[in-house]
Amino acid sequence: MPIYEYQCRACGNEHEALQKISAEPLLICPACNEPELLKKISAAGFRLKGSGWYETDFKSGNKKNVAGESSPSAAASTSTSTKKEANKTV
Repeated sequence: MPIYEYQCRACGNEHEALQKISAEPLLICPACNEPELLKKISAAGFRLKGSGWYETDFKSGNKKNVAGESSPSAAASTSTSTKKEANKTV
């Protein structure tokens, strides 16, 4: 959920509110209880909750690396073909 910034026109109090994107803007100032809050134009911040995301969270099968490292069987076949090519040049 984004964190929005508000400022009161009556008392000048500034504060942040954690709200859904679809939520109506706040109107009542928590400091002076006047209906003078204005939502400030700023980059909305957001908070990530939980233990985090890992590149292996949504993988299936033997896919373990996003960077595209080859599987152990592919690496073995590549090294074997490289050795054969090296023997041909000798």
